[in-house]
Amino acid sequence: MNYITEANRIFSTDEKGKVIAEITFPEVSKGVFEIDHTFVDDSLRGQGIAAKLVELAVSEIEKRGGKVTASCSYARHYLEKNGKL
Repeated sequence: MNYITEANRIFSTDEKGKVIAEITFPEVSKGVFEIDHTFVDDSLRGQGIAAKLVELAVSEIEKRGGKVTASCSYARHYLEKNGKL
């Protein structure tokens, strides 16, 4: 799967351009990025794509020297479980 990284968003589209996976992480205060949305199309569920999106977002935030927080319930659970929060 190809992932496209924008300023505060990582996503993937299908061959028709429809978004099939997405995570957003706006900067909510100086140097603090909040993962506030994770989406995976029903056709892709159970393949670990949401976890991959969280890992990509955390990597991108850390590359910027930022701190990670999450209001998205999936991301918060994943980060707590993996010792990243």
